[in-house]
Amino acid sequence: MESLFPLALFAFVATITPGPNNIMLTSSGIMFGFTRTIPHIFGITVGFAALALLCALGVGSLLLAVPSMHLLLKTISSAYLLYLAWKLRNMSFNPADGQNAKPMSFIGAAAFQFANPKAWVMCITSASAFLPAIQPLWQALAVYCLTFAVVGLPCIALWAGTGSVLRRYLAQAGWRRLFCVVMVLLTIYTAVSVWL
Repeated sequence: MESLFPLALFAFVATITPGPNNIMLTSSGIMFGFTRTIPHIFGITVGFAALALLCALGVGSLLLAVPSMHLLLKTISSAYLLYLAWKLRNMSFNPADGQNAKPMSFIGAAAFQFANPKAWVMCITSASAFLPAIQPLWQALAVYCLTFAVVGLPCIALWAGTGSVLRRYLAQAGWRRLFCVVMVLLTIYTAVSVWL
């Protein structure tokens, strides 16, 4: 139990702060509303738990030990983020447009975790810091993955909810353009920060 609070605090800070998932969830909340973003939220939660489990079992260390795999991961994730920035540049807030478009699916959001550099760093760091303090191994893995799921779910849902609330206030073209510029710049910054 003495390891649970520090792990939960780490999970909170890691999942509430801006990153690729939270930027995409805010955008999805704006474009599609909260209800249509729910599969995206649960996809992130399940995909991240699966990634955390793999890192806890040592896959994260293997990835860091093979520089070409690390380079491939960084390239894929930054390319996807730049593609996302390109799509965000003319973000539509017309509810009719949102009905025709499709939000990210559960499977797509879960799969994205394996190309998300922030998710890898969070999982590798937390696995090395917190798992050795919890024994036996099966219990450690269960506590580790469940903590991230339970703490992370409301944190990321907050970002989708914020986007859903902002949707109501972005009817004016000037505010919409400003918001699009901010989201594009944040997404580009995230893509560049992968390499820093």
